[in-house]
Amino acid sequence: MIAKKNIPAPALDWAGKKAKFKLKYPTLTDADLNFEEDKKMRMLDKLQVKLGKTTKELQAIIGTL
Repeated sequence: MIAKKNIPAPALDWAGKKAKFKLKYPTLTDADLNFEEDKKMRMLDKLQVKLGKTTKELQAIIGTL
């Protein structure tokens, strides 16, 4: 078993959400969902455009994953 103690908590949380995102929106790629803490807003902006969602809608989707 691989220890997860060296992986930051947001990254672990995002890994689960990323898998759920890909199930819900199969057109999304790993590149679309690549989470980097310092580029989070850029990723969210790209997701908004690709999915045609507002910021509020995207936040709601992420909150339900």
